[in-house]
Amino acid sequence: MEEKDLKNEVFDRLVRFKDSTGMSLNGFSAIIGMDQSTLHYQFHGKRALSLDTILNTISAYNELSAEWLLRGHGDMIISAPEPVANDVQKAEVRIEALIDTITLLQETIKTKNATIDALQSELTQYKNKSKKA
Repeated sequence: MEEKDLKNEVFDRLVRFKDSTGMSLNGFSAIIGMDQSTLHYQFHGKRALSLDTILNTISAYNELSAEWLLRGHGDMIISAPEPVANDVQKAEVRIEALIDTITLLQETIKTKNATIDALQSELTQYKNKSKKA
């Protein structure tokens, strides 16, 4: 089997798995701990599927069969384990990180808006001065 065919098959199986989770690409990227834009480019063919994406997916989803994902052998799901405290803890840590990121971005936006307001005020003053001159 050619390398390109194998890559396409692994990619197709990864897409099938993601679709089976019912998650959006954004939600899936958060669960596997990857940047959403990276996955977007990979899932839309603008970038090749990375080893990090495969490894992060296998790490985040213990029930996903690596043998199925990489070789197409066996079932997609090894077993449907009940949520483990460690998985819940990982999700909580990711949620906290997302909340921190949102808070930081909101503060940055507020600061940028204040700067824009100050610059607009300064521009208005200069325009008024130039009209008087």
